[in-house]
Amino acid sequence: MRPGRGVPPRRSTQRRINSESRVPPRATLPSAVDTRPKRFVVGITGASGAAYALRTLELLLQSGAEVHLVVSEYGQRLLYEEAGIKKIEPEALLPELIEQDGSFAYKLTCHPNKDVGALIASGSYLHDGMVVVPCSSTSLGAIATGSGSNLLTRAAMVTLKERRRLIVCHRESPLSLVDIENMRTLTLAGAIICPTNPGFYLKPMTVGDIVDFTVGKILDLLGVEHSLATRWEG
Repeated sequence: MRPGRGVPPRRSTQRRINSESRVPPRATLPSAVDTRPKRFVVGITGASGAAYALRTLELLLQSGAEVHLVVSEYGQRLLYEEAGIKKIEPEALLPELIEQDGSFAYKLTCHPNKDVGALIASGSYLHDGMVVVPCSSTSLGAIATGSGSNLLTRAAMVTLKERRRLIVCHRESPLSLVDIENMRTLTLAGAIICPTNPGFYLKPMTVGDIVDFTVGKILDLLGVEHSLATRWEG
């Protein structure tokens, strides 16, 4: 049959492929720049070692970070017995720091442990890591088994599931096999076990020096710069 008599002329196969393969240019989206300050979650439980917790809070705030604090019921008793702290609020926890600069009070948010609906209980709330210091064997076990019955353990669970850094500063001795297995479980889940075991090669002279040795390691693990004298220089 002659072209033009009922049958359209055949288009070039190559032209058809080229035409169909044309894709409109992808829209260029503006890059999302995270301009917020660093944000950390701190949990305090009932194992002895209030000084570790208070020093960690102090240095995180001084670094410019925003801090969310949750204290277990036994953690509140710990703070009272070891530091005379009666209320879980910035002015009571760090009076000297707040007196020096009142703006630090606005960077520290204290959450009730029973408030499992708080911001830090949700994985959608972004933060840069969580540290439980000091961490009791009871809280260690609750976190390892995925118990989210209170805000502290719930926040730790969320930190793990979101693949964020969770640092567990266990401070009880000796260890039972249960403790060791719980540490193993948390390590496999991505947490870092950072016991409050001080080193003495820097020849500490005060209790504060001993505390700073562990707190320096915590800050290193959180990626927070500090000037504590905690490094071996050979």
